[in-house]
Amino acid sequence: MLIDTYDRVATDLRVSLTDKCNLRCTYCMPEEGLQWLGKSELLSDDEIVRLIRIAVTRLGITEVRFTGGEPLLRPGLVSIVEQCAALTPRPRMSLTTNGIGLKRTATALKAAGLDRVNVSLDTLRPDVFKTLTRRDRHRDVLDGLEAAHEAGLTPVKVNSVLMPGLNDDEAPELLAWAVAHGYELRFIEQMPLDAQHGWKRDGMITAGDILTSLRTRFTLTPESDASRGSAPAERWTVDGGPHRVGVIASVTRPFCRACDRTRLTADGQVRTCLFAREETDLRGALRGDAPDEEIAQLWQTAMWGKKAGSGLDDPSFLQPDRPMSAIGG
Repeated sequence: MLIDTYDRVATDLRVSLTDKCNLRCTYCMPEEGLQWLGKSELLSDDEIVRLIRIAVTRLGITEVRFTGGEPLLRPGLVSIVEQCAALTPRPRMSLTTNGIGLKRTATALKAAGLDRVNVSLDTLRPDVFKTLTRRDRHRDVLDGLEAAHEAGLTPVKVNSVLMPGLNDDEAPELLAWAVAHGYELRFIEQMPLDAQHGWKRDGMITAGDILTSLRTRFTLTPESDASRGSAPAERWTVDGGPHRVGVIASVTRPFCRACDRTRLTADGQVRTCLFAREETDLRGALRGDAPDEEIAQLWQTAMWGKKAGSGLDDPSFLQPDRPMSAIGG
């Protein structure tokens, strides 16, 4: 079991498969990209599967989310999913992606055992997409979403970040589109995880701003706290249901008290929180021929030291040195 001193138990593992990405979103990384991890620094496919096996069979993990960077850039992704689907007990598995490669991989991922996907899409306007991501790939994302839905990677969830002066007026249009296509929309407050450390609290689009905008067009009924559980998104039914919309308010409405996550970076570091500034090295133990029991103990010790909260509400908060692409969202 992965328990901390606040009696929170981690059952959800986020696994970053690569720090590379084929977009250059303005809230994540600079236009020229970053200095990527070397091949020898990255965990191998076998190392990733071994760590997931330890987490599932020894530490109580029941859900695994593959992230990046962009996880579809990982050549061995389908095989990794297939091997993890064969574990006993079998974890539920999902993928967070920008959607660009889903058209060609959705069917194979479903056959390998992936349960569902979260796709990042911040705008319905191709020109705004190009400005936000510095790439002209809007159509590819829409095609990827459709392919995921057709392959049965459902519910297909769409993650959207609203940025001042770019797409901050699109919340109602995004929700109407998601409802029409049968996707579950999640708005995410912009978080201080950009490589260039340009995030500013003042001026960010907050959960309150998003809800005010949505209510100009829709009737939103809040779901109960009990139905939310440890999920990061507060959810509302739209116009009486059955469709729902969520808002992940990491900055203005943090949900640290219910956090059930542990994170593994692409180079084998345990992170207890997305905003942590400390990491615990499992790659060294793996490559030093440590037995499973020792690796599990290292992981448990790391999680025991998890802090009460992210610290975002503290005026002295410092962004993690590593950007989102290296941490895994």
